[in-house]
Amino acid sequence: MNRFLFRLPLLIVLCFGLGLLLYGPIAQPEHYHEFADRRALLGVPNAADVLSNAGFAIVGLWGLARLWPFRAHRALSAAWPGYGLFLIALVLTAAGSAFYHLAPDNARLVWDRLPIALACAGLLAAVRADSRPDTNARLAAVVLAFAALASVIWWRLTDIAGAGDLRPYVLVQASPLVLIPAWHAIYGAPRDERIAFGAAILLYVGAKAAELNDQRCSRRSSG
Repeated sequence: MNRFLFRLPLLIVLCFGLGLLLYGPIAQPEHYHEFADRRALLGVPNAADVLSNAGFAIVGLWGLARLWPFRAHRALSAAWPGYGLFLIALVLTAAGSAFYHLAPDNARLVWDRLPIALACAGLLAAVRADSRPDTNARLAAVVLAFAALASVIWWRLTDIAGAGDLRPYVLVQASPLVLIPAWHAIYGAPRDERIAFGAAILLYVGAKAAELNDQRCSRRSSG
C-alpha cells in the first residue's frame, strides 16, 4: 500500500499526460494577445501589463539575496538547485513577459513562456528534493528544465507549422499544482510549509483565471 501511495503522484501525472495525448492538440485561443488594458504610460505601450512584471524581478532577486548565503546549509542544500533555478526563472520571467507585452505576438510569447516553464521545473525539483532528501536535485533540475524548455519549443514549432499545440506546456504548468500538494501530504511536510505552498497555488490559479477573464473583457469591449 505504501509503495503504491509513493507512486501515486507520478501515476496521476502520467494519466493526465495520457489524457492530453488522447484529447488531441490544444490550440492557443484565437484572441490570446488581446488584453483589456492597452493604455500607454511615459511612452511605454501596454504599460500596466509591462510594468507589473517588475514584481517577478523583485521577488526573484530578493529570494536570491536571502537564500544564496545559505545555499550550502543542511536545511537548504538538497533543494537549492531547484530553488535557485526557480528564483532565476522569476527574474527572467520579468524580462521575458515585459518584452512580450510591449508588442504581444506569438514570436515574443516564446520569451514569456520559456522562463515560466523553467520556474515550474525549478519548483518541482526543489519540492521533490525537500520531500525526498535522497533525490538527486541537480539531476532533477536539469532534466525538468530540459522538459520545460522542450514544451515551449514544441508549441512554437507546431505554431510555425500552422497548428500550435500547447499540450506539453499545459502539462508542465499543471504538474506543480498536483505534485506539490501530493508530495507534501505523502511525505508529511511541515504544516506551515503546506499552508504557504497551498496559498501560492491558489494565487497562481487565481492569476490564470484573471488572465482568461482579461481576454474576455477585451473581446467584449472591442465588440
